Amino acid sequence: MSLYYFFYFTLFGTFLPFFGLYMQGLGLGALEIGQVMAALIGTKIIAPYFWGWLADHTGRMMLWIRVAMGLAAVTAAGLVWAEDFWSLLFVVLLFSFFWHGGLPLFEAYTFSQLGSKKAQYGKIRLWGSLGFIAAVLVLGWLFSQWGLSGFPWVVLGLFLLLSLVTFSLRDQVNQVTQAPHQSIWPVLLSPAVLALLAVSFLIQFSHGTYYNFFSIHLTDYGYSTQLIAGLWTLGVVAEIFVFLAMGWLLRHVSILLLLMSSLMLTLLRWQLSLWGVESLLALLVAQLFHAASFGLYHALALHLIDSLFNGALRSRGQAVYAATSQGLGGAVGALVAGLTWSLGGALLSYTISSIAVLIAMVIVWFGLRRLHV
Repeated sequence: MSLYYFFYFTLFGTFLPFFGLYMQGLGLGALEIGQVMAALIGTKIIAPYFWGWLADHTGRMMLWIRVAMGLAAVTAAGLVWAEDFWSLLFVVLLFSFFWHGGLPLFEAYTFSQLGSKKAQYGKIRLWGSLGFIAAVLVLGWLFSQWGLSGFPWVVLGLFLLLSLVTFSLRDQVNQVTQAPHQSIWPVLLSPAVLALLAVSFLIQFSHGTYYNFFSIHLTDYGYSTQLIAGLWTLGVVAEIFVFLAMGWLLRHVSILLLLMSSLMLTLLRWQLSLWGVESLLALLVAQLFHAASFGLYHALALHLIDSLFNGALRSRGQAVYAATSQGLGGAVGALVAGLTWSLGGALLSYTISSIAVLIAMVIVWFGLRRLHV
């Protein structure tokens, strides 16, 4: 399971820091980059629920993970030939539909394997962070030496490795007779779930500026590709420590305090990224807060989702979370970041991100403070 997370997030470590720079090198503008990145993330709105439905109704999680990752590898080959906006948009829509179908299923698979020991999830998931770091460091050096022309081939190779890893895992067959057609709506429409999904959307939305324009912003200020890669790496290193500590944190600190701490540090992070861009120290501190804005919040959200959606709803619950946060939140965040960056630059983009976090804090306080899981 750790190996799957490693290669899955190696791909994120390839796309997030370097895809925007690669597209910029092909001549795409900020708005076009934002649209392609929105397509890359936006397929999470539909794909997770589609693949989750297949898994829940057949009881074969790993089978559909293998199918999705195999098709992702085949369609990602299109990046080798796509060099203009429309062809890139088409290829990205195609392979990301399969790619993004795999993670929510695998999250459900992981939690089903852990059973009552789900607090240990962080120790498995941290290998995804290590994969991200490995990609950023190695590719940061390679791309600084040889340029970004090899980007599509790297992506294709990583997809092939990820597809191969799925065959090393046992195919767990669930009992589909256990309420396979149980309706998700009573759980989905509960106030706590709606509040959690709204906050997850806003947090992911707020990351739109960071994921899509952080590297471009630092390049404009004269930072080297290797230094930018180092800053991305620092953020992911910080999140590893959170994943290692999640078991202890969940036993000793309330969910509400952890959620509010995550949001407050996220707000501070965006302000430091905006006003401290000329200070390496400020950027270092901002990147350390990735432990809160992504690591802590994501681990908390998965813990809550697994508690609120269980049994025959487990795969679909993870799919709804992925579709709402990384899917809808990520896509809208990328689109708005592209628009605001083209209209008002970093100031407007990071301000919108900060406002989203403030709204999330209000929702947590009034919608989740009485949640007991």
